[in-house]
Amino acid sequence: MKSSLYVEFQDKQLDQKDIVAKAKEIWTAKGNKVADLKDLTVYIKPEDNQAYYVFNNDETGSFSLN
Repeated sequence: MKSSLYVEFQDKQLDQKDIVAKAKEIWTAKGNKVADLKDLTVYIKPEDNQAYYVFNNDETGSFSLN
């Protein structure tokens, strides 16, 4: 099964793949290997223009949706 997820707000369209890729960039920028990322949860909060992430049920943070 192929699936796609998009979030649309304020004349923007966000693709799930782009959001996950950005989270993985943050993970690897901290010196981690992608293979060590076992669990990724992302919460989209359009009114704050932010994505909030949880890496491996432990490490949290956020990034701008711009």
